[in-house]
Amino acid sequence: MKLLLKRVIIAHECDKTETADIAVENGMIKNVGTDLDFAADKTIDGNGKLVAFPGLFDMHVHFRDPGLTYKEDIITGAEAAKAGGFTGVACMANTVPPIDSIDVIKYVKEKAVQTGIDVLPIACVSKKMAGKELTDFSKLKSAGAAAFSDDGHPVENAELMRRALEQAKKTGVTVISHCEDLNIINGGIINKGEVSRALGVRGMDRASEDYMTAREIALAMCMDAHVHIAHVSTKGSCDIIRAAKADGVRVTCETAPHYFTFTDKKLYSKDADYRMSPPLRTEDDRKAVERAVCDGTIDCIITDHAPHSEEDKSDFYTAPNGVVGLETSLAATLTRLYHTRLLPLYRIQKLMSENPRKILGLEPVTLTRGSIADITVFDPDLEWTVEKENLHSKSKNSVFKGERLKGKVLYTISKGKVVFEEQ
Repeated sequence: MKLLLKRVIIAHECDKTETADIAVENGMIKNVGTDLDFAADKTIDGNGKLVAFPGLFDMHVHFRDPGLTYKEDIITGAEAAKAGGFTGVACMANTVPPIDSIDVIKYVKEKAVQTGIDVLPIACVSKKMAGKELTDFSKLKSAGAAAFSDDGHPVENAELMRRALEQAKKTGVTVISHCEDLNIINGGIINKGEVSRALGVRGMDRASEDYMTAREIALAMCMDAHVHIAHVSTKGSCDIIRAAKADGVRVTCETAPHYFTFTDKKLYSKDADYRMSPPLRTEDDRKAVERAVCDGTIDCIITDHAPHSEEDKSDFYTAPNGVVGLETSLAATLTRLYHTRLLPLYRIQKLMSENPRKILGLEPVTLTRGSIADITVFDPDLEWTVEKENLHSKSKNSVFKGERLKGKVLYTISKGKVVFEEQ
């Protein structure tokens, strides 16, 4: 298929943009320029108003497949991803069974072929995610593992994590750490503070995240190894990571839009759709995460897309943690960071497309001649209200439900094919 994007805005460094045409043929970008003479099968006219990004990539999602497919599966998860502008995602390993074997990796990869986008499996750090014995990093990488993580559970044994970083360094893969100390959390369900006290529920102390972040950085420093810190939510973690980077420690990290948008005051509603792990925290934390995104401490924006059924989420006190986010991520980021003039388009592009691929060692995707034609096209000024019944995900537990956002994905193009078009 020959595809022509006419008069779309392309973001460049130093807050510069240009309006150009992009010609796509045989899944690749054939040319980029002005007033291209190209006989296309389909033309998308940006009219100088629509923005084109290299396809978004989310390195932290949960598609619940295999085993928990009443919440989500690889097909429905990919539909949500495409609607959010993502041409690639990496799926966490806490499935049933967990992704700790070649057979499960093969299952994910084979089912992913049906989606039209890249769906990459992340394998377990420890067998059965039990935190006792390392998986075989080399064999699982050869089978197609994009990274290694026990996300959903911390690797509680520091020596096991040290050996995981050692193996990751030898194998050339990334270890992603879920930084929570379960002993400190001690059954907490929301952030420990004013709101948890007012509701009379056990809180999750920020020390659980800060301590584990510091531990992982100490281990990475001693090993001269790379570690990636998942879903940063506290001021303490931001400060620790910033200082470690200044000292040359090989640490990268991520956060999700809800951590720089909302605070734990959302929990006064006793709505479990606002419960996730780590939890929404205080305004000081929100501001610190926002600052860390803007100053480059935080390397990428992910969703931690974690679907749960309405029944699962029906009881505030017993519901599992997690929220969906693929369909709102870009819009929420544009609303909170771009339209407030905190970040230019190019920085958002790096956070949501370039950096996640780089951290995982994947092939770069660019809007230049010869690149794979993975492209996200969106209207940065289109306002819309998030209605959970319209989400493509099988589950509707969105933390942004009812919110008015500014910025909407209109087309998602994967390998030169339009895999999503806003109706």
